[in-house]
Amino acid sequence: MKHSSHSSVAEHGHPSTATRSEAGSKSVPVRFEFKDPTALSVAVAGSFNDWDPKRHPLHPDGDGRWTREARLSPGQYEYCMVIDGHWMPDPGAKDSRPNPFGGRNSLLTVSGHRNGASLPSDASGH
Repeated sequence: MKHSSHSSVAEHGHPSTATRSEAGSKSVPVRFEFKDPTALSVAVAGSFNDWDPKRHPLHPDGDGRWTREARLSPGQYEYCMVIDGHWMPDPGAKDSRPNPFGGRNSLLTVSGHRNGASLPSDASGH
């Protein structure tokens, strides 16, 4: 099964642990995308939502594409995609770090700026 994912942030993203570099700053939109035509459920869980996938389910947009926009405060976060109950790092994330369970967490850095940047959805750029 091929998984491809794309995450984009108001200015850019690689998550790490919730470090609020600009405390009190307003939240900015972050768009999570994942592509898997066989998935029945997709969610994102991370340090921004207490690792609770129920708080940020992605919504099917057709053709196997799942999306969700969340508003996050500037800072660094760690996160994973949760596909049909299976936790995995975001294949579209540029950075990751080992987690205490022997896997990896994707990293996301949210800036307070509004100009967007996005990560590639897969190696072919789709």
